[in-house]
Amino acid sequence: MYVSIVTLRIKREHLGDFLAAVKRNHAASVLEPGNLRFDVLRAVDEPTRFVLYEAYTSAEAAAAHRRTPHFQAWQDTVYAWFAAPREAEVFDGLHPATTIAAH
Repeated sequence: MYVSIVTLRIKREHLGDFLAAVKRNHAASVLEPGNLRFDVLRAVDEPTRFVLYEAYTSAEAAAAHRRTPHFQAWQDTVYAWFAAPREAEVFDGLHPATTIAAH
């Protein structure tokens, strides 16, 4: 399993627009072949900080996600709303094992 954890800090004046855009990106991402999870998390103590937890069956499936029209549209829309550069880390998912059927 290929997992990326992305931290985003959004300018307060764009929160409503960001929430709508990330909801659209999430809805399309979970339907992609190879997607196992796509969680959007918001910090309780800092409502402008978000974490995206993305799990794919492989690095290739994650790369395919970044080539989709919905991801490209999301990226083109939200990057101007970042209050700081995005932070991303990649992990090998060990447990649970990849037992969820890919789409």
